[in-house]
Amino acid sequence: MLKKHPFIRRTVMGRQVVTYGLPRRPWQDLYHLFMTMSWPRLFATYGGVFVLFNLVFGLLYQAQPDAVANLSPGGYWGRFFFSVETLATVGYGDMHPATVYAHIVASVEIFFGLMGLALVTGLMFARFSRPTARILFARRAVVRQFDGRQTLILRAANERQNVIMEASAELRLIRDERTVEGARIRRIYDLPLRRSEQPMFVFGWTLLHVIDEASPLYGINPETLVAAKGYLLLTIGGTDETTGQTLMSRQEYFPAAIHWNHAFVDVFTAGEDGIDHLDYTRFHDVEPLPEPGPPGEPPPGPRP
Repeated sequence: MLKKHPFIRRTVMGRQVVTYGLPRRPWQDLYHLFMTMSWPRLFATYGGVFVLFNLVFGLLYQAQPDAVANLSPGGYWGRFFFSVETLATVGYGDMHPATVYAHIVASVEIFFGLMGLALVTGLMFARFSRPTARILFARRAVVRQFDGRQTLILRAANERQNVIMEASAELRLIRDERTVEGARIRRIYDLPLRRSEQPMFVFGWTLLHVIDEASPLYGINPETLVAAKGYLLLTIGGTDETTGQTLMSRQEYFPAAIHWNHAFVDVFTAGEDGIDHLDYTRFHDVEPLPEPGPPGEPPPGPRP
């Protein structure tokens, strides 16, 4: 009988992936586990371990009936609450160890309690101090005529609206292909941007890739992109001026999110009072453009 291999089911880049043969050893990588789990799950884990730990030590104190003096309430739950006080090094003074056995158990519990407190403090600090980039990516991308050339247009914004210094952007096309020998391969193509660097990224950033003969997107339409399981990966990084930390964020654009012959709705308005207005409630909105006219007819005016 064949032995079943362990499997891990994950969602990667919008695709369901099941991997086999990789051992699942969470106890050997607890730091990564606690850094990646959600906040509710993290607090639930802390609470569960705390309760379980004190339940076990409550049983140890109960092994000797007279181990704890002034037990209140009586019975097991009094010993449980004494364990909680000991673990937290609170020491109210009412209940206290009354035998050598109780002193030994309390000493062991305090040792583990101090080690656990140090670990929890370190993990909480690491999670709070971890740099996070609050970069808002438009959920859609558009392909349209811009400056007389077919152009892929994306846009992003800095949600914090502080300064991200020396921001840089990288755009890539990822798709399935066949080699000359017929082997299936996943290829990654760099899509050069008209401007891939932004010295001061504060409000918004419109990113343009010209689809010319040198572009990997040349000749591609929505149907061929779907058939090749292709998608776009946009990565933006920079240095947060407030904290001096390096930030990095990414966004994937699958074929359904790429709109041909569309334009982004303008979110910028110059007020008559000289105050500029940016309406981010329409940041993700796109609208269709008129169909291109016959040759020789000027294209619609530029509107990213």
